[in-house]
Amino acid sequence: MLVSRKAAGTLFVGGALSFTLGSLLYPAMLGVQKVSGAPERVVATPATGPLTAADQDFVVKVRAAGLWEYPVGQKASKKGTTKAVRNAGEHLVDGDAALDAACRNVANQLGITLPNQPSPQQQSFESRLNAESGKQFDTDLATTVRATNGQLLTTIASIRSTTRNSLVRGLADQANDTVLDHIAVVETTGLVDFGQVLAQETTSPGLPAQDLTPPPAVAGQPQVVLTPPANSAVSPSPTAG
Repeated sequence: MLVSRKAAGTLFVGGALSFTLGSLLYPAMLGVQKVSGAPERVVATPATGPLTAADQDFVVKVRAAGLWEYPVGQKASKKGTTKAVRNAGEHLVDGDAALDAACRNVANQLGITLPNQPSPQQQSFESRLNAESGKQFDTDLATTVRATNGQLLTTIASIRSTTRNSLVRGLADQANDTVLDHIAVVETTGLVDFGQVLAQETTSPGLPAQDLTPPPAVAGQPQVVLTPPANSAVSPSPTAG
């Protein structure tokens, strides 16, 4: 399945195990839509290969995606009205927890400070879904997750084909597998509104940069960790062999 999960820390904050990392950099103006400035600008030269602004932005995007999608997956696994929706929620939780562990590991090695909250736009997705129930929740969950993962898939392909850093390549590979799994399981629900998906994937959100950018973590604040489920009951992805 996904890469091995690292042991979590010992603080418990907001329902997630947490610890503090002494990360060095935060790409403060890097949005989850595009990099501000020259994306190919090399910002560091670690042993794993040159690190660009686009590479940094990608690591932050992966982190931010999990921060909103993981709690939504938890809710879907409990209040989804069909087995397919509940199974999709379990896939989101399981995949995002494993990907988050890899993301934090890469960020720690590369000195990238990760956010503890998703972007305001992503927070609005979560808030809307929190307020919904029944078939409306199921349909909006499937459509929103399908659209956001479709957008992230495009970013993964771009980074995987251009990055010169081996750690970023490895993260892109795992993110690709996770995103394809999430796309497959929400499509299996039969509830994805592909018209809305196409509109969201091809139309600019028209939001200011700050709404598309995760807020920087507060100095000294324990790092939020997306914990893997104790006993995963995830069914194989429809695309699995």
